[in-house]
Amino acid sequence: MAERSALRILVVDDDPAMVRLAAAALTAHGFTDLEHVATGQEALLAAARADVLLLDQNLPDLAGREVLLALRAWPDPPSVVMVTAHGSESFAADALRAGAEDYLVKDASLTAMLPEVVERVRRMRSLREALATAERELVHVERRAAVGEMTVTLHHEINNPLMAASAEMELLLGGQGPLNAAQRQSLETIRDMLERIRGIVKKAGELRRAATAEYAPGLQMIDLGEGSRAEALPRGRALVLVPDEGTARVVESLLRRAGYAAQRVIDPGALVRASQGFDVSLVVAAERSLPAELPRMVDRSYQLFILQDGDGTAARAVQPTEILGLPLDPEGFAAAIALPDAV
Repeated sequence: MAERSALRILVVDDDPAMVRLAAAALTAHGFTDLEHVATGQEALLAAARADVLLLDQNLPDLAGREVLLALRAWPDPPSVVMVTAHGSESFAADALRAGAEDYLVKDASLTAMLPEVVERVRRMRSLREALATAERELVHVERRAAVGEMTVTLHHEINNPLMAASAEMELLLGGQGPLNAAQRQSLETIRDMLERIRGIVKKAGELRRAATAEYAPGLQMIDLGEGSRAEALPRGRALVLVPDEGTARVVESLLRRAGYAAQRVIDPGALVRASQGFDVSLVVAAERSLPAELPRMVDRSYQLFILQDGDGTAARAVQPTEILGLPLDPEGFAAAIALPDAV
C-alpha cells in the first residue's frame, strides 16, 4: 500500500487562500507530494502526474465537471474529489454519477474533512491496485500447466495481495466517516470479485492431482471439482492479543485467510496459558500488552510477531520473529505471516 507521502495530489483552485488552507491540512497529515494549478486547462495538462485531484467546480476557464468528464475518458485516470463553495444533494449526486470518488464543501468543516476524505480515496486506490494485481497473477497462473508450480504461485503471488485487499476493505468499511452510495456499491462489487478469486485460489491450492476436463473441442482445463481436491491443511492456531479493536479485526482476518485458526485472548495471563497448547504456531501481540513471563525465543514453539505501540524496548527484549509498526500495513503483515518459517 502506497504511503501517504507517496500519494501525488493536484490541487486545482484559483483561490490562493483555499490552496494554502488545503496544503496546510494535508501536509499536517502526511500528504506532502502536492502540486497546484489554477485553471481547468492546466489541470488537464498536469493530471497525468497526479494520483488524486482536488478539483474546484468554479474555475476561470472550465467548470470542474467538464474537467472531470474529460479525465474519465482516459484509460487510467486519477481519482477526483470535487470541491464546491455551494454544496447541495443534487451537486453531490451529479459529481458521483460523473465519476468523482467523493466531494467536499468549502465550509468550516473542510480542514477536518479533507485529510479524511483523501485517506479514504488512497485506500480505495490501494484496494483496486491489489485486486488488479491478484487478477493479473490469476490469469498468469491459469496458463501454467504444472500443478506444483501453479500452487506455489497461488500462495506467494496471489494470496498476499488478496489478503491485503480484504484488509483494506475492512478498514474502509469500519473507518471514520460515512460512505456514500456510489462508494458502497463500488466496494460491494470489489468484494464480490475478491470472493470469486479467493474461491478459485482455494480450490487450486487444495489440488492433490492434476485431473482435467474438456473445456472445448480439443482443449483441456484443470478440473477444480471435488474429485481433485484434498482436505485443507490448517497451519495451526494463532493467538491475538491486540487491544485496538479495528487492528485486531484486521489481524484476525489476515490470519484466517493465511490458513490459521485465529483466536483472540483478553489479557497477558490468558495469552501465556493459551500459548502453552501444542497446536499454537503463531502469536500476534501488541507491545504494551506483552506478558512479562513469555518464554525465551529458544524455548518457544511458535512464531511471535509484535505490533509496536511502545518505544520498542519491550518488543526487542522478547526476541520476536518480527516487529511490525503501527498503524498496521496489511500487505506487509500478510507477507510476514506467509513466510515459510512462520508456518
